[in-house]
Amino acid sequence: MTDISYPATSFRIVRDRLGEPAPDALAGAVVALGNFDGVHRGHRAVIAAAQARAHALGRPAAAMTFEPHPRAVFDPETPEFRLSSLDGKVRLLAATGLDGAIVMGFDKALASLSAADFVAKILVERYKVAGVAAGFDFQFGKNRAGTTEFLTKEGGRLGFTVDIAPPLLDAGERVSSGAVRSALTRGEVEHAWRLLGYPWFQSGIVVHGASRGRDLGYPTANIQLDPNCKLRHGVYAVRVGVDGRRYDGVANFGRRPMFDTGVVLLEAFLFDFKGDLYGKTLDVAFYAFLRPELKFRSTADLVDRMNEDSKTARQILAGAGNAFPQLADPAILKQG
Repeated sequence: MTDISYPATSFRIVRDRLGEPAPDALAGAVVALGNFDGVHRGHRAVIAAAQARAHALGRPAAAMTFEPHPRAVFDPETPEFRLSSLDGKVRLLAATGLDGAIVMGFDKALASLSAADFVAKILVERYKVAGVAAGFDFQFGKNRAGTTEFLTKEGGRLGFTVDIAPPLLDAGERVSSGAVRSALTRGEVEHAWRLLGYPWFQSGIVVHGASRGRDLGYPTANIQLDPNCKLRHGVYAVRVGVDGRRYDGVANFGRRPMFDTGVVLLEAFLFDFKGDLYGKTLDVAFYAFLRPELKFRSTADLVDRMNEDSKTARQILAGAGNAFPQLADPAILKQG
């Protein structure tokens, strides 16, 4: 067990929607533009560019992100495996040292704005930006017609700076949300960790289960993740943050072949924890894939394997140092 030290922050969250009165907060900031799903190393390069420019201009730095994900508006029938929930994304953004985040409600009205109108009405009129930063492949406006070249030209014309971050490569692979998703679907959480810059995590509220784990000597905290989560089913070495403390543990994500009820759950066993977790929100970070889900001949065989899994997880986590996602205190989410 280790205490969690949350970074100090005066982070401001602005929840905005086209058609509502323009907010005063974060006006005149340098704004990093993007969806920022996962807030991976490539996103952090964009954020760093915004922060550097803001420092030079003596202005605050903020991220502008869009909710729901634009794909949910344009293609609602296709499930989207999100790397981070909105709350998780905001906590990751706050921990980068940004001054705030503008969460733009993405709907048909915003989607119908032309690229020129997005710049003029949102960036200039609504937020009076001093500058913007974006990734090299950022597109915006109706039919995604706005490009970084167009954004740079408009910045020069309308009087705000524009910084474009180049692609970030890791061993020849471009760091992207898609690459992280692909790694997670294969269970390659160490690969995802390298691309993200931190161990991938998910948050959720502990719900009541069948208490089978308790009967087997492994009481688990059960969490229902987003149904679109495509993490490979199996057993993982994990760390769990709850109530300002962090615990090593082992977790199963999937359908539990020995007791399959058709429900996909994340079941986490926290080493050296005693207490009641029902109703609490856990941050579960993934460090290593231990094995796929298996159906054993007996519960005794299952318990033997759980003992082995726990031993292996303890060894892996002992070698992981203090690695854990840097997150802001969840209390910041209570704004507004």
